[in-house]
Amino acid sequence: MGKTYERIEGRLRRFIESQPVYFVATAPLSADGHVNLSPKGRSGTFTVIDELTVAYLDFGGSTAETIAHLRENGRITLMWCAFDGPPTVVRVHGRGEPVFRDDPRFAGLLERFDPGADGSALRAIVLVRADRISDSCGFAVPFMDYRGDRTLHEEYFDRKTDEEFSAYCEGKDHIATSIDGLPALPLPLPARPA
Repeated sequence: MGKTYERIEGRLRRFIESQPVYFVATAPLSADGHVNLSPKGRSGTFTVIDELTVAYLDFGGSTAETIAHLRENGRITLMWCAFDGPPTVVRVHGRGEPVFRDDPRFAGLLERFDPGADGSALRAIVLVRADRISDSCGFAVPFMDYRGDRTLHEEYFDRKTDEEFSAYCEGKDHIATSIDGLPALPLPLPARPA
């Protein structure tokens, strides 16, 4: 039977921090807009900041739907599934915001992540304040074995300078605006803090 929690702590926090993959869902306010669901999981790029606040690093390489939806309405849900061990699904529903590279909070937040996890394609830090935390059974979630992180994304973008990455962002569709036309990533991309 599912439960709701007042805060992210103890067993719940250990579960979240030990999962190698999680999912992020957002949507625009428009009823005919596109719901977005993204897998996340690069090691060291997620952190629990306090009992009600989590954050993850947002990297370039695809569209900026999550950023656009957060800028419009802030609604976000994160979900973790146990693919080994006891069957569990945890969801954090909350309000999120993208913290861009020129935001005064950016450098301090970045220090909360594993050293070196930021990578060359870092666009923003997504900060999420939980307003509902729950778990449920994962009886239908299959067992799967984690073999390790894929390194292709990191290797590809580590070959680009910050200026080349900014140009890459400016040349892609649905980075400055979402597929529904909402403002997304500010371009030109703000420089990384020194």
